[in-house]
Amino acid sequence: MGVVFRKRQKIGPLILNFTENGFSSWSFKIGRWSWNSRTRAHRVDLPGPLSWKQDKSRS
Repeated sequence: MGVVFRKRQKIGPLILNFTENGFSSWSFKIGRWSWNSRTRAHRVDLPGPLSWKQDKSRS
């Protein structure tokens, strides 16, 4: 397993994700709900280590 470069820049509820190749995706997070532009998945953080995710293919 190699070392992977990742960087996140937060601007309020908007999160910009970068890799060694440059910009990769953006996310939007409000409270426990979030949406990612690359995976187009909705995610809700649940209590403890759990979360719920809905992929674009299952909508």
